[in-house]
Amino acid sequence: MSGKQQAEPGRGDPARPWKIATGILTAALVFCLGVLSQTLLSGRSQTDASATSPNAATTTATPETTRQTVDPSRKAEQETEIAKLARRQENDPMAKGRVDAPVVMIEYSDYRCPFCSVFAEETLPKLQPLIDDGTLRIEFRDLAVFGDDSVAAAAAARAAGKQGLFWEFQDALYRRLPNQGHPDVKDDLVMEIATQVGVPDMAAFEADYRSEETRTAVKNETAEGRRMGIDGTPFFFIGTRAISGAQPLETFQQIIAQEKAKAS
Repeated sequence: MSGKQQAEPGRGDPARPWKIATGILTAALVFCLGVLSQTLLSGRSQTDASATSPNAATTTATPETTRQTVDPSRKAEQETEIAKLARRQENDPMAKGRVDAPVVMIEYSDYRCPFCSVFAEETLPKLQPLIDDGTLRIEFRDLAVFGDDSVAAAAAARAAGKQGLFWEFQDALYRRLPNQGHPDVKDDLVMEIATQVGVPDMAAFEADYRSEETRTAVKNETAEGRRMGIDGTPFFFIGTRAISGAQPLETFQQIIAQEKAKAS
């Protein structure tokens, strides 16, 4: 790792997060967080990659235990509910890839999370070929769990997104921040990054960045994720599957290939 010293999307059916967050998806998340990523890693230890959480608490279970206790029909139902989380909205500034791609990866991240930064810098660029060939769509969602600066960073990225530069701003911000601890994100840094990536209307950017509407959108999306039981970042839904932490590139490629085959 090298040393270091991017219009608000619609939210679809407003009742959907509540429906998904109760019952089936809650069970699915318990299953996925404790087990699914281990089985996808083909025996690789979950400690090989990390997710950060304000509570710094994790639980794991063995694949063998899961196979004995998870009913196949219930697992299928859980996977169906997970697949419904994809928004697939045209002109979503916080998404990239074809709206009809066979696989949608939903990423929940916090800009002050060091492992989110690792994913953004080291893994995300290597998934670009799958976006380019129409296989993969990525939909980013905020999970601002590390305080006011996390909310501010997310608001800044959304403000840049209103001018078509969400991903550019995100990339530049992640590359500026250190991949350790939970670095500060202050106004001067936000404005500097916006200038760096070429935001054309800086007055509009600053107004959107500071607006209560933008920050409320960040907080609402964070609350939506937490209602589903997600409290560590990064966290991903890939098709019908879930994975926690900045896993190796090969893990993402494997799951995407499996989900593409399932969708065909």
